[in-house]
Amino acid sequence: MSTPDALAASPAGSAATDITAVSRAASAPVPRAPDEPATDDNGARPAANATLYDVARIAGVSTATVSRVVHGQDRVRDSTRARVRQVIEQLGYVPDGAAQSLSRRRKHIIGLVCVERLAPQQYDIESMSLLFYDEILRGVEQRIRDLNWSLLITYLREGSNADLARLHTLSGKVDGLLVGEGIVPPEELTRLAERMPVVAVSGDPTSQAADVVTADNRDGSAALVRHLVDVHVRRRIFHVDGPATAPDAKERRLGLSEVLQEHPRTALVGTYNGRFSVQSGVEAGELLLARRDDLPDAVVCANDQMAIGVLQALTRGGVRVPDDLAVTGFDDIFPGSLSHPSLTTVHQPMRLLGERACARLLERIAAPDLPPQVELLPTSLVLRRSCGCPAETPGRGRRHSSPIPVS
Repeated sequence: MSTPDALAASPAGSAATDITAVSRAASAPVPRAPDEPATDDNGARPAANATLYDVARIAGVSTATVSRVVHGQDRVRDSTRARVRQVIEQLGYVPDGAAQSLSRRRKHIIGLVCVERLAPQQYDIESMSLLFYDEILRGVEQRIRDLNWSLLITYLREGSNADLARLHTLSGKVDGLLVGEGIVPPEELTRLAERMPVVAVSGDPTSQAADVVTADNRDGSAALVRHLVDVHVRRRIFHVDGPATAPDAKERRLGLSEVLQEHPRTALVGTYNGRFSVQSGVEAGELLLARRDDLPDAVVCANDQMAIGVLQALTRGGVRVPDDLAVTGFDDIFPGSLSHPSLTTVHQPMRLLGERACARLLERIAAPDLPPQVELLPTSLVLRRSCGCPAETPGRGRRHSSPIPVS
């Protein structure tokens, strides 16, 4: 994947909102990445290479603290301010030239860290979320295609401490990291963002650890459930949830709860904790078949793959969709349009997620002291037969979302 010599900035007109930089602990030093150049006895580098990250590491403070000292802001202890200024003078660090200094030691490589969720009877295409990350990858490639940059991709197994250790090795080989779907715990993400540019793709929109680019999952979920309630008069909802660690699943759950609170006559009659896989959807469908004398009006699934699994199980059990109940998904992956009946879902712009996250990462590589921000991308309804609509009924169009404030 090849690129030009200049570093592209993010296009104007972003839906992003600045968030106040998080005050981070100043006591823990920022570790040196494995491939960082060696320092002298005092931990200093040649002045030509000095960056904001170097100052933070040697002074033993966060990049946010260095930024506050550089810009003369309050909320910094006098002793800390003096130590940071001493390192700045020692390194010859010039804030206005941070981007130029950084460019002289760039590797022209960004990393993409993907999630691998292992489960019994699960296809590799699901455990590695290939349908999702293929679109993310295409978006990233769209952004770096005309630059002299390359992409390094790795998968981390969820819950593996050994894989998290690999992440630190990877961080020394790239200029910045795109981290997917909450695979890195918040405290670890905070430490990682202290030592290098990081953007969370489909991360928690309330996180203050790093920049986040994600779809407006809550708004999309709420729009879908409102459609079921208001248009199809579905009053008894069964929810097939996603993994507890997935930020997307959490936001979609909140969107469902929001609509239930708005409609007191609509009830959540059951929940199944799925794994974003077809098999976990089949298991949820079989659970429903075991209580077929008391079926819900609608099954709302946290992603399309689980919805497809529910459809498979219900069809085998003789339940008619949408006559007996409605089934919906989320994501708008291509197989959903081929299911029988075709799947009503919410479209999230996965390719644009990759493009916008990469654009933000390039911005942060060029200007490390930018305040963290969250960018929410709008979603839209895709109405098909599984909810009771005719095939490919026009949805409500793009729903332009307001950024979520983070205090």
